Amino acid sequence: MAIKPRSIFEEVSETQKPVAAPGGIDAKGRGARGAIRVWLMMLFALVVVMITVGGLTRLTDSGLSITEWAPLSGSVPPLNAAQWEAEFEAYKQIPEYTEQNAGMSMAEFKVIYWWEWGHRQLGRFIGLVWGLGFAYFLVRRQIPTGWTGRLVFIGALGGLQGAIGWWMVHSGLQEGMLDVASYRLATHLGLAFVILGFIAWYTFSLGRREADLMQARRAGDAGLVTLSGVLVGFALVQILLGALVAGIDAGRNFPNWPLMTTGTGASFFPPDPFSLTPIWRNFFEDAGLVQFVHRMSGYLLMAFAVFVWWRARRSPNTQTRFGFNAMLALMVVQMVIGILTVLYSAPVQIAIVHQLTAVVLWIAILRARFLARYPIAQSIRG
Repeated sequence: MAIKPRSIFEEVSETQKPVAAPGGIDAKGRGARGAIRVWLMMLFALVVVMITVGGLTRLTDSGLSITEWAPLSGSVPPLNAAQWEAEFEAYKQIPEYTEQNAGMSMAEFKVIYWWEWGHRQLGRFIGLVWGLGFAYFLVRRQIPTGWTGRLVFIGALGGLQGAIGWWMVHSGLQEGMLDVASYRLATHLGLAFVILGFIAWYTFSLGRREADLMQARRAGDAGLVTLSGVLVGFALVQILLGALVAGIDAGRNFPNWPLMTTGTGASFFPPDPFSLTPIWRNFFEDAGLVQFVHRMSGYLLMAFAVFVWWRARRSPNTQTRFGFNAMLALMVVQMVIGILTVLYSAPVQIAIVHQLTAVVLWIAILRARFLARYPIAQSIRG
């Protein structure tokens, strides 16, 4: 079919071109970002409470009061005198009772039992909050694109944490054990901080639009992101070392700083740090060496934090610099509390504050790294 030529003087009607709607990229598949963020913040608060209760359970020597793992039936506590007697009799069979708590009354047993039962119930409740929340958003198809796997990952870590919790308790029920194995306690606490870290990072991310994050990443400081990532790893190692200290009550030995008191006076090094065989046992079981390593790691962590903070001062972004200022301030506070914990032989009140400050510091480091990677837009004057 031949095309009819058109005159150069012919009027041509202009067709209206579609106008791109702002925020189109971010609108597709964004889901209920705000509601999911609130749900994650609830999980975050519950995990913080869980870490606190777990710390108090350890400090009150309550963790071995329940000698079996019953994920479903264990949610119901003893309801009558016969059931309480059965639980107490089971506790009397383990070394902690026979070698350390022989003669404990039923009233005393109930105190430690309720601590451990509450700790386990809180874990079940966190799992329920995750499960109900995830199912709600999944059924309503409100999970943002790319976020389903991340939310499932949080739930999987929670399930793994429950299994590790029993793995830890089981070690304390064995012959010759008066407490749980310190390295298993460190694994349990370390995973709790990992879970808390992922929840915090996801909460930070959901607080801003995807388009904003894509734009902000272009302005991120790659070098500072790398350094703060190393700082995150270093802080986690220090947390694990702190769990080793708590696991063998090493914080109640050598109540001096900066030296360590021995039978012959004060010394920088602990006495006989490698007396156990094989030699690796000393890093988990020798109170002096475990506390010494925790101290030295704390000094190195503080020095590295100062270095990262100094590097962050070069950032042109006000919020990023503030994030690293907050991180360093909390690092100093945590170090002071750690010294007080040693000087007062780790009383429950100071020890639990030391653990809670570790949580706040951990989140501050992650927040600073997030701001280095996704700086908040500011005016040229700002």
